[in-house]
Amino acid sequence: MAITTSRPAGHQLDARELRAWRGLLRAHTALVKALDAELEAAHGLQVSSYEVLGYLADAEDQRMRMCDLASTILLSRSGLTRLVDRLARDGLLERVACSDDARGAFAKLTPAGREKLQAARETHLAGVRALFLDRFTPAELDTLAQAWERVLPGLGGCCKT
Repeated sequence: MAITTSRPAGHQLDARELRAWRGLLRAHTALVKALDAELEAAHGLQVSSYEVLGYLADAEDQRMRMCDLASTILLSRSGLTRLVDRLARDGLLERVACSDDARGAFAKLTPAGREKLQAARETHLAGVRALFLDRFTPAELDTLAQAWERVLPGLGGCCKT
C-alpha cells in the first residue's frame, strides 16, 4: 500500500498534527485500559475477549472463520490463536473444522460464551458510554464517525467492521 502525503517524507509534524495524532493514541490506550479493568473486575473478561464473543454472537450461525475473525478484531493470526485457545479452554467458544477446507477452522460461540457475553454487555456498554460517547454531542459523534470513515479505506482493508 503506497501512502501519499502533501508533505515531504521526514517532515516534522506541526503542533496541531502532533496533538491530533498523540491524542488518538493516548485516548485509545486509556480507553482500552479502563474498559479492560472494568470488564476484568466485574466479569473476568478482557476487551479483546469481549470483542471476539460479540462478533461471534452477531455472525451467521454464531461462528466465523479464524482468518475473518483475525482481520475483524485486528489481531495477528498468532494473537488470535492464543486468544481463541484461552476462550476455548474457558468453554466460551469452540473450534469447528471447516467441511470444505481441511486447513480452515471456525470459532463458534458456545452457550457459556453467550451467557458470559450477556453478563458483560451491560458493563461494557455503560463504560463505552461513560468514558467516550457521553463526552461528545451527537454532532461531534457524527464528525468522529465521518473522520474514521475517511481514514479506514486508506489502510488497505485491514480494518473491517
